[in-house]
Amino acid sequence: MKIRARLPRLLAGGVTLGLTLSLSACGGGSGGGSSNDGKIHVLVYGDTNNKVEKQIVETFNKTSDVKAVLDTIPGADYQQKLQTIISTPQAPDVFFNWGGGSIKPFVKADLLMPLDDFIKDDPGLKSNFLPSVFNNATVDGKPYGIPMRGTQPVMLFHNKKVLDDAGVQPPRTWDELLDAVKKLKAKGVTPIALGAGDQWPTLMWFEYLYDRVAGPELFQKALGGDKSAWESPESKKALGMIKQLVDAGAFGSNFDSVKYTNGASPALVARGKAGFELMGSWYYSQQQDGDKDFAAKGLGYTAFPSVQGGKGDPTDIVGNTNNYYSVLKKTKHPEAVAKFLKLMYSDEFVKAQLGLGNLPTTTNTEKFLDGSTNPAYSHFQYDLVKKAPSFQLSWDQAYPPAAMTPIYQAVQQFFNGQTDAGGFIKAMQALPTE
Repeated sequence: MKIRARLPRLLAGGVTLGLTLSLSACGGGSGGGSSNDGKIHVLVYGDTNNKVEKQIVETFNKTSDVKAVLDTIPGADYQQKLQTIISTPQAPDVFFNWGGGSIKPFVKADLLMPLDDFIKDDPGLKSNFLPSVFNNATVDGKPYGIPMRGTQPVMLFHNKKVLDDAGVQPPRTWDELLDAVKKLKAKGVTPIALGAGDQWPTLMWFEYLYDRVAGPELFQKALGGDKSAWESPESKKALGMIKQLVDAGAFGSNFDSVKYTNGASPALVARGKAGFELMGSWYYSQQQDGDKDFAAKGLGYTAFPSVQGGKGDPTDIVGNTNNYYSVLKKTKHPEAVAKFLKLMYSDEFVKAQLGLGNLPTTTNTEKFLDGSTNPAYSHFQYDLVKKAPSFQLSWDQAYPPAAMTPIYQAVQQFFNGQTDAGGFIKAMQALPTE
């Protein structure tokens, strides 16, 4: 099964494009299960990133009396099977997740161990990670996760030649983006490719515009249960700007029938039929997989434009902050688990992740960037994340799993004109927050 760079949000974080999904266990077997075998079981999403996770387990086992076993669940089944086993005797000691809303139900059920004591004994478990990423596995003020793969900020990608031919520069402001749309349309080019048939790519436009207009506080209020946030003036302004972009023809007229997951929207950019595409940092790997020459010479990238008068910091970003290891409260080997988690900021870990094309969010990552697949691109991403005062976890990951489908429906219906701002607001106010 080919990974599509960005699977549905509950199945997506940390996946690298162009890799083949491993359907077999990478260690002790599939499905986890700590039982009473005297070992710590580490459960992860099954894909070829497991190569690094297997390596780190082997390194840990060389010096630990309590051995670790790496268990995998195939990606498409991961979330469902995790929910099935997490409150049973077969539950793992440590497990892969996406932070945010993905672990809130487990915290509420008192299944997870707060990591305060681990961090007290080893401050590096917090200080050796970028704060904007580490904090996204914090629930009710307590840390419940340690970053364990790579970050995936959303950026605005472009075809350099298409922009040059239209006399367009990568936009730094919203007005410049609107101007670019006009110039690209005049050249007979779709200004912005969008795989709206998958729904989740459209959500990225809402996430960024809400941040730029209102700052991260509006979404945090809504996520915390303050439904009035969605009907605020800032919310309505952001929706108006989205409608302005759609009505300007920025995405063409058939965006609902185009998908990212089958490579259709990236192909529009690579073949010069579209100028821009807003997508996560895995987009580079996607283009490299589809057209290496274009990825190397023709693909450009920049941060999302600023909005004049907006409350959001123009260096804020949105996307998949990272994946995390969380610890079950009932683990019989907390000391061994703490030692295992220390390896998540080791030089060995960082170099191995960069070797796969992932971008770790440790403070020692920077010194290894020149050895990555594309040093310039890696440096750009890392600086983007390092400088961001806010890294907003994607809405469909920040909310609990039950909210994912309603979010997608609300976004799609507003974007294609099936509902107005009032309808969108009501749909978002109805989302479950627990």
